[in-house]
Amino acid sequence: MSKKISVLIKKCIKGDQKAQMHLYDSYCEAMFYIACRYLKNEDEAKDAMQEGFLKAFFKLSTYKDDLSFGAWLKKIIINQCIDVLKKKKLETVSIESQTFEIIDNETSWEFDSRLSKVIIENTINTLPEKYKLVLQLYLIEGYDHSEISEILNIPIKTSRTHLSRGKMLLRNFLKKQNYEARY
Repeated sequence: MSKKISVLIKKCIKGDQKAQMHLYDSYCEAMFYIACRYLKNEDEAKDAMQEGFLKAFFKLSTYKDDLSFGAWLKKIIINQCIDVLKKKKLETVSIESQTFEIIDNETSWEFDSRLSKVIIENTINTLPEKYKLVLQLYLIEGYDHSEISEILNIPIKTSRTHLSRGKMLLRNFLKKQNYEARY
């Protein structure tokens, strides 16, 4: 962590409002972009981001240097977005009692060279929420299945299944658009 951020955090913990604004200004654009990936409505994303910042400021004394401040804040913002989605009656159906086979190797994410990150992200956004969330957390944010399980409050097995099914839907949609996903 940079010395500047470390000093700002210490000042924020002491209640320095100028430091809080400076810290907010340093991270708000990136956190808004993250919130927009989860919430399609910009106003909801802005509200979730601001609520996330408030939670972060209240929890700032619990922040540990073992994780970069940006990564710590990002996790809070993502959790806030997921809380908003849950309040909108997002239902993740537990499939714990059913047996599913993982079809694809989840570590293989090679795409046709004509595909841009924007095309992939836009395609992910068209998927049903339960698949979209897992794909975003896994592919874009870099969380593993145990972290996704904790964030979404679903079993690890469900996270793996949603990833597999989401990947299959993503591949099929891209094929229809004449892109070949190499899995």
